[in-house]
Amino acid sequence: MENQLQQLLAEEAELQFTSFNEDTAWEIGTLLMKHAIADSLPVTIDITRFEHQLFHASRPGTSADNDDWVRRKIRVVNRFGHSSFYMSRLLKSKGVSIEKAYLLPEHEYAPHGGCFPILVKGTGMIGTITVSGLPQEEDHALVVKTIREFLAKEK
Repeated sequence: MENQLQQLLAEEAELQFTSFNEDTAWEIGTLLMKHAIADSLPVTIDITRFEHQLFHASRPGTSADNDDWVRRKIRVVNRFGHSSFYMSRLLKSKGVSIEKAYLLPEHEYAPHGGCFPILVKGTGMIGTITVSGLPQEEDHALVVKTIREFLAKEK
């Protein structure tokens, strides 16, 4: 478990943007949608900068429940500054729920993979990129893969 936690922290250190605006959100959001369409994934995708939603789309097979999962995952990342999957694994390693560890109600906070902080070099966290609809490891992997792909094109 410790190796996985270190790997998740390394992803956060690696996957940082030089800048991020509405156009960036559109490019990443449409790239996420292309992956979801190609693989027929039933996901909801959300990109939010501070409290401003810049991109939101849902695929067939999703529902309003996914929107709720998105909101709850975002709250976790905004509260702790780490990916929701990192927080999921951290809590699991300690054998406690978010409610027990931090007195945060699970109906408002979802420490499940799929929400990744938007980190800008020299600035810090400015928002979140979230996917909901798959098992948490797959939600997380889709976000990470897409950010990595986007950043590789930036170089």
